[in-house]
Amino acid sequence: MHNRLALLVTLVAGVLFGFGLSWATMIRPEVVISFLTFDDLGLLFVLGAATGLNLLVFQLLPRLRKRALLGAEFEKRPFNADRKSLLGGALFGIGWGICGVCPAPALAGLGAGNTDLLIAVVAIFIGALLHGLLAGRAKAAN
Repeated sequence: MHNRLALLVTLVAGVLFGFGLSWATMIRPEVVISFLTFDDLGLLFVLGAATGLNLLVFQLLPRLRKRALLGAEFEKRPFNADRKSLLGGALFGIGWGICGVCPAPALAGLGAGNTDLLIAVVAIFIGALLHGLLAGRAKAAN
């Protein structure tokens, strides 16, 4: 029963996230590119809300509660600003700037009927596959 509840909560959260991306117009690449070129800073509010929510959920909530709402323990999420992380962030930003969409808004936009985003979704999956292959090769070499 607990697994079904967790799946249901995950589904509801994902649908809510997708609707939020749609409402914020992040599923429209032209809006994102307009933001990235500083022509329309409306998405700055979305960025601020996302950053604030991230701070609350990942930094403050584990200090206030021993367990998550469904009973799972909070996991430590260490981050090291190493060469790989910085290169990955730069590649992500370049891809975002070129196509005007990142993975979640691409999937939400595809679900909203914007079939032009299929190209971006395919490219995202190819990039994930290449990363997996390269990471597997690096792990095997060690």
